[in-house]
Amino acid sequence: MLEPALYLIPVTLGDTPIERVLPAYNKEVILGIRHFIVENIRSARRFLKKVDSSIDIDALSFCELNQHTDRKLIDAYLNPLRVGKPVGIISEAGCPAVADPGADVVALAQRNGLRVVPLVGPSSIILSVMASGFNGQSFAFHGYLPIEDGKRAQCLKQLESRIYSEDQTQLFIETPYRNLKMMQTLLQVLRPHTRISLAANITCPDESIHTRTVSEWKNLLADARTEEERQKLVPRCPAIFLLYK
Repeated sequence: MLEPALYLIPVTLGDTPIERVLPAYNKEVILGIRHFIVENIRSARRFLKKVDSSIDIDALSFCELNQHTDRKLIDAYLNPLRVGKPVGIISEAGCPAVADPGADVVALAQRNGLRVVPLVGPSSIILSVMASGFNGQSFAFHGYLPIEDGKRAQCLKQLESRIYSEDQTQLFIETPYRNLKMMQTLLQVLRPHTRISLAANITCPDESIHTRTVSEWKNLLADARTEEERQKLVPRCPAIFLLYK
């Protein structure tokens, strides 16, 4: 019988086969849980069926936690755990509570002295740092940067300054349809020798991870004659941008 705890259950990044990125132990844990806190109920149900097609989804209970959730409701999500039943958190992709609303319920569990158990699984943040060739001793993840052009340019300049003054790798994400716009902004704002790593669709069949200087990225994009060629360089899919000297 599974011990009562708040289990943080990683999800595959994209359509990667589960057995490639998630240990068998995760399945054992999932099969022992009946109460789930999820970012999206539909995708969570789909993920659980992918883990084990025999799971009786209708026998499970789901509480949704996303940007639309009333934060006053979160405390009640932990009630099953308070009476000795394990609870699982499932994000949309990757690891729960990392750049994810699940952090709110984890913080609440910690304040209430409830046991929290993180499970092993893919993190696009860690994997991108590993593959970039950048400083893995000191790095900072910033989520989404400002959308407004002026504020975004100012933010990028500040991040670049930290690269050189603190010897620290800087990471952030962007909405897939704005990846090319972000890359164009980076090439306008950053120093020619600053390096940019673009990690897209990590662990998926079409994974793409490339590290180039600003000058090299400019040349590559300038040589791209078609939209298809530009898409190969800067894919329109979930990606992480990393900056380093």
